[in-house]
Amino acid sequence: MTGLTPERLLSAYAQGVFPMAESAGNAQLYWFDPPERGILPVGGVHVSRSMRRFLRQTGWRASINSDFMGVVLGCADRPETWINAPLLRLYEQLFQAGHAHSLGIYDGDRLIGGTYGISIGSAFFSESMFSRETNASKVALISLSSHLKRCGYTLWDTQYPTQHLKSLGGLAISRAEYRRRLGVAIRQKAEFTSQELPEFHVLLQDITQTS
Repeated sequence: MTGLTPERLLSAYAQGVFPMAESAGNAQLYWFDPPERGILPVGGVHVSRSMRRFLRQTGWRASINSDFMGVVLGCADRPETWINAPLLRLYEQLFQAGHAHSLGIYDGDRLIGGTYGISIGSAFFSESMFSRETNASKVALISLSSHLKRCGYTLWDTQYPTQHLKSLGGLAISRAEYRRRLGVAIRQKAEFTSQELPEFHVLLQDITQTS
């Protein structure tokens, strides 16, 4: 795949297709359209009692779009990654155009975890997450769940279903069902930056499921 532009990438996402690389050192990108798609319920992730206690007591904070490329590079900083140089450039261009967003978790001024994704209409396509401290990526997903609900999103795509996402309330749906939901979501309006992130004790009120 050569000559991939931000516009073509957005068009692919709107059709339910996304690119990945084999490795960071391989410039080639490949399209994926899995028969089963992973989604998370907007505003409905599972939050354990111990995690609720942690969120009420921690001194960490969450921030949106404060260091977009820092979050993306944090996600790519692992022994094996599908985020290569062409994707890094595309994500940065999409961020500049207002179609890509990040949510970072900070301990003081230190970025310790986060997640990022792409927004089209009321659909948010999560790309990856990372954690430099225990619980940081989970806190990022919980914060994102609340934020997406407050901003009016209706579909939260996680690409592939995984056991970790299932433990947070993630679902696996068929390609046909995913495309049906996607077709509705991309025609509805949501704005990632329309709401500020609440304090952790407030966002817990937005989360409807507890395990």
